[in-house]
Order: sequence, then structure tokens, then C-alpha cells
Amino acid sequence: MKRFLDIVCVAVGLIVLLPLLCPLAILLRMTGEGKVFYRQERMGFGSKPFFILKFATMLENSPSLGSGNITLKNDPRVLPVGRILRKTKINELPQLWNVLIGEMSLIGPRPEQLKLIGSIQNEIPAFSLRHSLRPGITGWAQVRQGYADDISATRT
Repeated sequence: MKRFLDIVCVAVGLIVLLPLLCPLAILLRMTGEGKVFYRQERMGFGSKPFFILKFATMLENSPSLGSGNITLKNDPRVLPVGRILRKTKINELPQLWNVLIGEMSLIGPRPEQLKLIGSIQNEIPAFSLRHSLRPGITGWAQVRQGYADDISATRT
């Protein structure tokens, strides 16, 4: 039933959001490095890796501006339009595609980057239990505590 609801909600959401997504894709293509989407490998259901999709909101090929996956507050790599997309969480909308193809759910634990899982499991021994659920665009932690970038630093 949850999967059925995910598909129905995403299908309706994509139809409703299409007038926003198309101009946004064009704007992103014209700014920054000409990329519309950012793909990052995350851990999914059954501990299977998958590529999460987001709108490309920051410069990726800018070694002089810093590197790594941590995005700091006022990070110079974030594009001006990217700041708005991140603040409003619109940058997360491409994950609707991840939901549609079954890699994610609308609601579930946020998927983590593969390279960070080992250190997180050392801190939180039961962390791997979250891989028995389909990861979500939003989950209990975001409802209770907000997204990481709302606090101080984020992982892109």
C-alpha cells in the first residue's frame, strides 16, 4: 500500500510541478557548469547502493574554492540560484524520480553517503537497521530536527 501511495503521489506531484521543473532545469543549465542534476551514490534498501538525484546547486569543478562533500554555511561553491533551491528544499525534487523507479520512498530514513556509513556505524551501532527500509526523501529525523543544512553544515 505504501508503494502504491508513493507512485500515486509522485505521479500527481510531477504533473503539478512540471511547470516549475522545466524552467528551473533551463536556468540551472545556463548557470554554473551547465549541469542540471547532481548524482551521488548513497546506501539504499537492503544495503544496495544507488544514485540519488538532486538539482545541481553548486560548482563541482572548483578546487580553488575548496573540495570535499561538506558544504559550509555561505560556501562560495553554491550558485546564487542554488542558495534559493537549497533553502526551499526544491533541490530535492529530482528525488521524485528515485521514488518513481523504486529506489526511494517519500517517507523513510534519509540515505547516507557510502563513505560516511562506517564512521556513523561506529557511533550508532544500530544504524545499519535503517537499510531494512526503503530510504525516503523525508523522514522522522527531518521532521523532528530539520535537515543538516538548517543547523550548521551539510553533506551535499
